[in-house]
Formats: sequence, C-alpha cells, structure tokens
Amino acid sequence: MAKTPVWQRKEGKSPSGGLNAKGRRSAGVGAPVTEDKPKGKRKKRKGSFCARMKGMRKRQKPSNNTGKDRLSLSLKKWNCHDQGGRFQQLD
Repeated sequence: MAKTPVWQRKEGKSPSGGLNAKGRRSAGVGAPVTEDKPKGKRKKRKGSFCARMKGMRKRQKPSNNTGKDRLSLSLKKWNCHDQGGRFQQLD
C-alpha cells in the first residue's frame, strides 16, 4: 500500500496554516501565494477561494470552529474576513 504524499500528512503542514517547505516541495508548488492586494487572475482566484470557504464555514460544526482548525487558519492566511456573515477578500 502506497503512502499518501507528504503535503497530505501532518508532517507537511504548517502549524500556522498552509504547507511548510517540505509539503510545498511534495506538492510541486514553489513559494506560497499570499499577496495582500493581488491583481488580475490572482485577484479572481483569491475572491473565488474566499467565496468557496464561506460555504465550508456554514457546514462546519460550531464545536469545530475554534479558530485553530485548518479552515480558520487558511482563511486567515488568505486574508479573507467575515463581513456581515459573508467572507470577502480585503482590497
């Protein structure tokens, strides 16, 4: 039985959210893309991510919403903020 890739295991994940260097190398990704004010396609990608994660937040159990879960960490890392019950990117 083959092992799962490093980026899917705990050893490839960063405690502050996202992947660490070993995880990024395993996934074939270079430097992380966490720009505060992206432009063009990156801006659309970031907005799309924030919108998708809004739906994930609704499906999450309140007991799992501790602020230290993977979803909260990713939203914080991508700079998505809850504004009136709706996650949006900050420009």
